[in-house]
Amino acid sequence: MLFTETKLKGAFIIDIEPREDERGFFARSWCEDEFKQHGLNPNLVQCNISYNKKRGTLRGLHYQVAPFAEAKLVRCTMGAIYDVIIDLRSASPTFKQWISVELTAENRRALYVPEDFAHGFLCLMDNTEVFYQMSEFFHPECARGVRWNDPVFGVVWPAGSYILSCQDGVYADFLK
Repeated sequence: MLFTETKLKGAFIIDIEPREDERGFFARSWCEDEFKQHGLNPNLVQCNISYNKKRGTLRGLHYQVAPFAEAKLVRCTMGAIYDVIIDLRSASPTFKQWISVELTAENRRALYVPEDFAHGFLCLMDNTEVFYQMSEFFHPECARGVRWNDPVFGVVWPAGSYILSCQDGVYADFLK
């Protein structure tokens, strides 16, 4: 696997290294030792799938707070997403900064999202599926979110109309 650190310390884009032959290819998409070598949380306790029928579906921006903060490894297994993460670590030099990465079934790229980062995505195609691996179990009492269009972050989303849940559209302004 190829690990490329983003401008947000601890967040990595992870590309596979396919070994091809006439049948197709084989590639590693997870290795506990390699994650440890890059200082990433290698504990995986839960995996989820998000299936999205329509292009324009926007999910997020979500995170969990301590004591159940979670790291995520996100991969798009069908379709394409515009994936966004925001650094919410108040002591970080990149506090409130964000990045986006296009994850597609074709590029087979993954995004490692550290603890204390908000995460969300916009589906760029109909019938998009996203596969998450998490370092912590879901704890509803620790679940939080920030609004996708909160001006304090200034996330630039691709143009279009969006399909949001009621909850994702009404998070309060971020005040930290």
